[in-house]
Amino acid sequence: MKTQFWNGFINVVKQEVVPALGCTEPVSVALAAAIAREKLVGTISSIRVQVSPNLMKNGMGVGVPGTGMVGLPIAAAVGAIAGDADAKLEVLKNINAEDVAKASSLIDAGCVDVSVADVSNVLYAKVTLNSGNEYVAVTIADSHTHVVAIEESGITTFIADGKKDNQNIKAEKPFEHALLEDVYDFALHAPLDDIRFIEQSYTLNEALSVEGLTGTYGLQIGAMFQRNVDRGLLSGGLLTDVLRRTSAASDARMDGAMKPAMSNSGSGNQGIAATMPVVVVAEFLKADEEARIRALMMSHLTAIYIKSHQNKLSALCGATTASMGAVAGMTWLLGGKFEQVNSAICSMIGDIAGIICDGAKTSCAMKVSTSAGAAVKAALMALDGVRVTANEGIVAGDADASIRNLSALANGSMTQTDIQILDIMVNKA
Repeated sequence: MKTQFWNGFINVVKQEVVPALGCTEPVSVALAAAIAREKLVGTISSIRVQVSPNLMKNGMGVGVPGTGMVGLPIAAAVGAIAGDADAKLEVLKNINAEDVAKASSLIDAGCVDVSVADVSNVLYAKVTLNSGNEYVAVTIADSHTHVVAIEESGITTFIADGKKDNQNIKAEKPFEHALLEDVYDFALHAPLDDIRFIEQSYTLNEALSVEGLTGTYGLQIGAMFQRNVDRGLLSGGLLTDVLRRTSAASDARMDGAMKPAMSNSGSGNQGIAATMPVVVVAEFLKADEEARIRALMMSHLTAIYIKSHQNKLSALCGATTASMGAVAGMTWLLGGKFEQVNSAICSMIGDIAGIICDGAKTSCAMKVSTSAGAAVKAALMALDGVRVTANEGIVAGDADASIRNLSALANGSMTQTDIQILDIMVNKA
């Protein structure tokens, strides 16, 4: 057992599993706007937003919490009007109807411009607030809350320390020499008090799930499953409950519910996909608190491990890889050992690899439910000693090699897929 990785594992989970109110791409725009507003003297006359293609893709059609509207213009405007610059991914937690009305007025007056920037950063947002001849521009890049530059009326007042950032990035690579089995061992054997904090993912994402089931959010995927159980067209049970409760949380989040998700790797949907299937299985089995905590840690850390091999944003749907984390926790809860966890992840890669990310929007709840269903199927197959073999497609003999193959696809040829997806979306709009 390689305990030398454990501190790094704890640090990376605390960094990557954090509360986020709303889809993290438009929220990063709102955060940049809120920071700029703190420094701008005078009334806002106009707002200019420049974003990377990937951020545009994930911000075009998703609900912005508390606004009843979608897209980057309202995210920037309401962030500038009433965002809490100190709240990071919960920047919009204090907005009210009056703030939304003011933000909408700016948009209606043609004062908010959003465009795609020619930048190499996968995640990039520059928001410029103007007041007459004065302006403040705040740039966030590479992660959703990482401010890299602030410019005030032509004077650069802040620029990130690239050397320090590189040192931090190096320090934040706990998987450089670790394997999936090290993640598995850590989740099962780390002191419980050191990992108990992961329970907050259950608290936040369960509340979102309840919100999605009781409200009328998005496509109502979770509520649809429940309605059809009530009609007798679907039976209850483990699979239906996983689909129902997981997709309901995504329904609420993607349609702007004013409740935070516990995110994973910069995505609320990934956090939901890594949390809710595990929670449902734990409740179904009447697992004790320790088992639930360890399964949640296994799920979230496995999801981060898989995502660490890939670009921050890509054409590959993140809910699929997060659900590969969930299948680890679920398989262990159902009595599997590392061999079965390994098999289940390989089977999932053989099943749902290549599901595209065509932006954040309400239909993401469908992809979340698809991925959660695939996780249940793969877990049950593994427990029966059945898996997608190394003779099939991109799947290799073990999960680590299969993850590398999947990531090569996401980071390689799917970058062109990403360009094509955005082109289709922009031309359609």
